[in-house]
Amino acid sequence: MQACRHAILAMLWLCACATPAHADEGSRRLDPDVGARIDALMARYQGNVPGAALLVVRDGEPVVRRSYGLADVEAGRVATPASNFRLASVSKQFTAAAVLLLVEDGLVALDAPVERWLPELPAATDGVTVRHLLTHTSGLIDYEEVMPPGLDPDDLDDQLRDVDVLTLLQAQDRTYFAPGTAYRYSNSGYALLALIVERASGTRFEQFLRERIFDPLGMHGTQAYVKEGPEVLRRAYGYSERDGHWVRTDQSLTSAVLGDGGIYASIDDLARWDAALYDDRLLSDASRAMAFTAATPTDDANVAYGFGWRITGDSLWHSGESIGFRNVLVRYPGRRLTVVLLSNRNDPEPYETALQVAALFGAGQGER
Repeated sequence: MQACRHAILAMLWLCACATPAHADEGSRRLDPDVGARIDALMARYQGNVPGAALLVVRDGEPVVRRSYGLADVEAGRVATPASNFRLASVSKQFTAAAVLLLVEDGLVALDAPVERWLPELPAATDGVTVRHLLTHTSGLIDYEEVMPPGLDPDDLDDQLRDVDVLTLLQAQDRTYFAPGTAYRYSNSGYALLALIVERASGTRFEQFLRERIFDPLGMHGTQAYVKEGPEVLRRAYGYSERDGHWVRTDQSLTSAVLGDGGIYASIDDLARWDAALYDDRLLSDASRAMAFTAATPTDDANVAYGFGWRITGDSLWHSGESIGFRNVLVRYPGRRLTVVLLSNRNDPEPYETALQVAALFGAGQGER
């Protein structure tokens, strides 16, 4: 019944909210003073500049669904709640969910050695388990530190893929520390998780995500983007400010690595994702409990890490940044409150803004 109720609410919301960009969509009952304060917090994204989309979900309903600025500066195309932004490391929660689905299927074991699926890895990584990859406790070498020095950063035909990360790590018969003994944030680990999903399921990672997560949840605009695949619809392009001007910096040599950050999504689709994290329509209670439970301290005393989620106080969150995007998703499950801020620019970091928005709805005080 709970899942059915969420589905009906989502359908009613989408039917009611097909209105122009920049409108206060889905927020008819929002206090005008709160709305004005939100617009003030989001003022830097307004106008003919790279923009943002902001979502606040409370008790299963969107109370704020707003967009600001431009998704495509050159074309003058405005950002909307349906604009798809590159999530960067916000993607990690989906990679973790894919692994947990395979755990439920009996195809992957969390404490199994990674070499079971990736025998190409060197001997130094023999102690690394799937759990270590999920929690950034593997000690794997950062693939961006060992990329070939001759790569031209402007030649995007040379973009790395997840399998290229494996190739780079094959030549690194060392780790930063013994697996399981420390924490170091690892994009390498999540690239390898994408490969484990492929090898354990027999399905390409982007296809697995679509068939097992995105389509079942109605996230039809969301995709792990590969250039030989379908184009991203309603795509927001990334920008960086240089000498007072916004320059398109949408892709880098590492943007095609999917497991650590290659998903595009809108706030509309992330509302569906958020709803699914409250019940067992996608993941079992046990899987969600593992994902949301602090598995390791991090290099920030205020933050622990689960499976694809940072944990601070009563919040679950993850930020994501790449060459032209800055994003954050913050959930307060005990309050049934979620704030999502997606932006197609390299500045500012959105986490503090999201916390300020959350504070307007009774959460976020004291969080960092």
